[in-house]
Amino acid sequence: MSERVPGPDRWDVKKLVILRTLRERDTVTATAQALLMTPSAVSQQLTNLAKQLGVTLLEAQGRRVRLTDAAHLVLRHAEAVFAQLERADAELAAYTHGEVGEVRVAAFSTAVPALVVPAVRALRAAHPGVTVRVREAEAGEAYELLAAGDVDLALSLAAHAPTARDPKFTRVPLLADPLDVALPAGHPRAGRPGLRLADLAGEPWIFGGSGPWSEITTAACEAAGFVPEQAHSAAGWTAILAMVEAGMGVALVPRMAAARRDGVAMCALGADRPVRHVVAAVRKGAEEGGAVRRVLDALREAPAPA
Repeated sequence: MSERVPGPDRWDVKKLVILRTLRERDTVTATAQALLMTPSAVSQQLTNLAKQLGVTLLEAQGRRVRLTDAAHLVLRHAEAVFAQLERADAELAAYTHGEVGEVRVAAFSTAVPALVVPAVRALRAAHPGVTVRVREAEAGEAYELLAAGDVDLALSLAAHAPTARDPKFTRVPLLADPLDVALPAGHPRAGRPGLRLADLAGEPWIFGGSGPWSEITTAACEAAGFVPEQAHSAAGWTAILAMVEAGMGVALVPRMAAARRDGVAMCALGADRPVRHVVAAVRKGAEEGGAVRRVLDALREAPAPA
């Protein structure tokens, strides 16, 4: 490591991005795919960075590589640099364009009509210089797009968002979305006040076989003191509500996703009503940009699901 470059010139931001991507993607091949590089180019750039910094960044681990303690130390400082550059970019954009600009938003399916569309309508009226480009994406994809710079803002459930300790992102709470129970219209408990989730412990339940909604339904029922009997499995709300309407079972439905059906009674729960929390995330420092800040404000001010 005798070729160490003196002074700040050795902190090459492009190479630091490669190192951070390797930490996230775990392999040189996956890093190369994410950055549209060849694996040999990734390896060469990281070798050059190690020489510039004068430390060992990677160690062989079988057929793979692992980041050294020095690499993790470098990345802790690099995250502060990335955040400051995001702030600089946001302030420069605000200085140059004011409240004009395009904000690319990745949002999960039910958030698009319930939250993003009302925010876009409000922005068109109040801040016509701000345009929003929407991309539907679930949490895993949304945060990959955000980290890669392919979107500027990601919406997800709080349970699937990066933690507040993640140095790459700033989380912004948006709303608490209540979960209601969908019952067949003729169900004896439909329309009764004070309905509790525990009252439905003996009912057949309809929810996804795996994934977030299965976890949410199971967790909510277990918190109410019972394990739901899964009679049917479906991933989409149209299919779930159609089965409820046919009397095949009951289901928990987020208020943001509820669609009116003549044969379905949407019932608000009482004291044990579960909620899911929706958050936005941006790359740390980017929240100070004029256009991004306006979109975040519009999302926070969008009417809550009624």
